Amino acid sequence: MIALIQRVKRARVMVEGTEVGAIGEGLLILLGVHTADSSELVPWLAKKCVNLRVFPDEQERMNRSVLDHGGTILVVSQFTLYGNALKGNRPSFVESASADLAEPLYRMFCDEVSAHLGSRIETGEFGAMMDVELTNWGPVTLSIEKRN
Repeated sequence: MIALIQRVKRARVMVEGTEVGAIGEGLLILLGVHTADSSELVPWLAKKCVNLRVFPDEQERMNRSVLDHGGTILVVSQFTLYGNALKGNRPSFVESASADLAEPLYRMFCDEVSAHLGSRIETGEFGAMMDVELTNWGPVTLSIEKRN
């Protein structure tokens, strides 16, 4: 399972011209699920994302989590994070989990993140063609991957 985490000033996701999720300052998490992933990975990754210290303290050092900062989180499923373009020019997605595996793990991840945050989070729409708009703050972008 991979989380591409971006510290944002704002972010939103649109489906067919309709906003389905939006946040102000916080984290945009693009989540990819691998074919070998299981529910055992979800609690660790959710906790890691929520406690990641990427927000500035009084000395402008990245020393605060989204919890400390008082921000919120937008989670968007993104199967292309496991795309492989090493051979040829068209990416292969054979390592990306099918919707049957990925959707329950995505929903479980969102529930875990929400529980750690202590409030509702925003999400995209699983499996939909989405437009994601964001203002990356920094920029700060990190990739965290945990595999079985």
